[in-house]
Amino acid sequence: MDYEEIFQRVIVDARYLQNLDWGEPRPGHPEGTVRAHIAEIEPNLERLKPRLSEIEYWKLKLLIHTHDSFKAAAKENVAISDPASHASLARSFLAEFCGDQDLLAMVQYHDEPFALWRQFASKGSYNKQRFENLLGQIRDWDLFLAFNIIDGCTPGKEREPLHWFFKEVADKVDSKFTRAEITQT
Repeated sequence: MDYEEIFQRVIVDARYLQNLDWGEPRPGHPEGTVRAHIAEIEPNLERLKPRLSEIEYWKLKLLIHTHDSFKAAAKENVAISDPASHASLARSFLAEFCGDQDLLAMVQYHDEPFALWRQFASKGSYNKQRFENLLGQIRDWDLFLAFNIIDGCTPGKEREPLHWFFKEVADKVDSKFTRAEITQT
């Protein structure tokens, strides 16, 4: 699969382009628009590039450009799995270009680590079945954790959710990325 070619097709699609200017500054996203968020996290990808294969690089570039690109069309306050969630809409969009089921799962579940952390932060525990489901959905944990670093290391986001998630998955997944990566990005 040629992920660079897929990326080139995605970024000229009218549906993608029409959603880039959606958003206003808000908690976690003080940069505001989807376009500004992409511009803010792309340098994080470039920092990790020396540790990535060419395929990993283009997969992450696709994730960066699609993961939040359908927030404008999404129904607010619905579960990540809801067909009208921004994650489900982004997954459906990317599926038109790419049949990589693992990459599609990453788009679908990209916010799941933060959602689990929010449960833990507010209640002292989290839905273990939901966590196990996430563990079963993702195959390439290096790529998924790299994306979490890229998306989670911005001026508007605290590192605590990333540290917590990396600790939770540390003995459950095989990944070259460590908690130390978070503080370096």
